[in-house]
Amino acid sequence: MATITITDENFEAEVLKSDKPVLVDFWAPWCGPCKMIGPVLEQISGERDDIVIAKMDIDENPEVPTSFGVRSIPTMLIFKGGEAVATTMGAKPKAQLEQWIDSAL
Repeated sequence: MATITITDENFEAEVLKSDKPVLVDFWAPWCGPCKMIGPVLEQISGERDDIVIAKMDIDENPEVPTSFGVRSIPTMLIFKGGEAVATTMGAKPKAQLEQWIDSAL
């Protein structure tokens, strides 16, 4: 499954009301570490069907990141049943990200 793009407008429908857990990657085009982690998240998204991987550009969508206290990027939150259940910040290797996802699910 490919990653999906989330906006302030579709956040509630795509993330909070999702049947599956959703990992939201808060990023921006100018952020170097965000660019490093993008392909890793694409890869994980293609390999797993137990979680939806979503990306949100914080420059274009300021409301949701602010409401969840996102102050630095990349920040990733996992939402389950409409609640944020796990947070991690910074670029991480694939194995570490998968371990974080597994511990949250």
